[in-house]
Amino acid sequence: MTAATATTAETFRPALHYAARNTWLNDPNGLIFHDGVYHLYYQNNPLDNVWGNMSWGHATSPDLLTWTEHPVAITCDDEEDIFSGSIVFDRDNTSGFGTDSAPPLVAIYTSAFKPGSAHHGVQAQSLAYSLDGGYTWTKHAANPVLNRGSAEFRDPKVLRYDGGAGSYWVMVAVEATDFQVVLYKSKDLKDWELLSTFGPANATGGVWECPDLFPLPVDGDPNDLQWVLTVNLNPGGPNSGSAGQYFVGDFDGTTFSSATTVTDGLQDPDRLGEYLWLDWGRDYYAAVSFSEAPDNRRLMIGWMNNWQYANEIPTSPWRSTMSMVREVSLQSMDGSWRLVQQVAGDPAPLAEQTPSFTLAAVEISDGHHVLDGAAGSVQRIELALTPGTAEECGLIVRGDGAQGTRIGIRPADDRIVVDRRESGQTDFHGSFASVDTAPIRTTDGTYELTVYVDRCSVEVFAQGGQVTLTELIFPAATSTAVSLYAVGGTATINNLSVTQYA
Repeated sequence: MTAATATTAETFRPALHYAARNTWLNDPNGLIFHDGVYHLYYQNNPLDNVWGNMSWGHATSPDLLTWTEHPVAITCDDEEDIFSGSIVFDRDNTSGFGTDSAPPLVAIYTSAFKPGSAHHGVQAQSLAYSLDGGYTWTKHAANPVLNRGSAEFRDPKVLRYDGGAGSYWVMVAVEATDFQVVLYKSKDLKDWELLSTFGPANATGGVWECPDLFPLPVDGDPNDLQWVLTVNLNPGGPNSGSAGQYFVGDFDGTTFSSATTVTDGLQDPDRLGEYLWLDWGRDYYAAVSFSEAPDNRRLMIGWMNNWQYANEIPTSPWRSTMSMVREVSLQSMDGSWRLVQQVAGDPAPLAEQTPSFTLAAVEISDGHHVLDGAAGSVQRIELALTPGTAEECGLIVRGDGAQGTRIGIRPADDRIVVDRRESGQTDFHGSFASVDTAPIRTTDGTYELTVYVDRCSVEVFAQGGQVTLTELIFPAATSTAVSLYAVGGTATINNLSVTQYA
């Protein structure tokens, strides 16, 4: 299908995902829950719908589903672009930007200094503070506060460490082209001392960006905590282009030690599939977590795009969206650990309380089987299937005849696959049409999928969230059919339900 397909750019505006009204966005920044509100800041070009003029856009939500866009929070100027970073609630006013009775929010961001600046060519870490709950910001007069003289030092994620080594702020940032995470500590967010470095390790096929570091209980046991270090890279993902990886291990207040490193140093291309990936799809990048999330939940959101084609996706005047917010947990598996991800917000208020379509105990044969009554453009599909003799079997969503986005299982290969070669508009960039796969393990011969379909995306959560794949798609507005398919044999649909959201 070509760009001549009868769609308009607004056809693709998502219902379940955040997109700016009429500008460009990329990496999520400064994620924080404060005074009962989730704040999403993000890399934003306030003047256009392609990358440039990097500033921090801003949106808020009471429920992680409905978002309100606000004026640009921290703007670029003649001296600097405002690259990625994080926000902390400085409740003890360690920075001195607020008062004991009115502590500030403090943003820690990368200043990418421009020609004419005294720091031209350098990326260094700077501060801004807010005294009104995150809606207006003042840049610190003594910026930058941490300067290594590097052109590739960026993306600070700051957390509060309280442990055996003491109590202080920890900054996790990257030396991007060295494939290295650098850790610093500070008492006041202004003066920083180097703690340690981590890397290179595992995937190093592209620059390292947007790290995060946090503890999680294993299998929900608060007495068994492991630390998770995430780091995104571009390119070098498991299915090409941008992606995010993670490591599990220990952080003692000084050093992160990984227990899941497969290759120290530069990656072994033949072992790419052995690394731990946040998402195996093409369109989940720069994922980081919220600070101060209630009930100690670890909530993450990623940029739903890929630098291979990000500036050319066929939407206007807006371009790019965020993923749905995910709650992540840590599960023991085969003597190691894996992140498990589930959608964090409950879309039920957007839909009927009961599925609009259900199916149970049906065998399908070789071919393509349209489900009458299941069509939709914004929906959740839950499916459990048992392959029989089929070489591949699964779903086709946002379909039109035999075309659409295929989400299937290849049991002989222990793979899940998302095929978007016939998903709608694909010819805007040569690398967009793709067949993306991930390893998947059966549970007693059965595979379970939860698929969130939106107007320009699918997010697939397999086997209870053990495996995820996130993919952009650009189908015609009239392509709404849901189908089952099998290739080369039979499969049994144990149960299927479809819930419509719009």
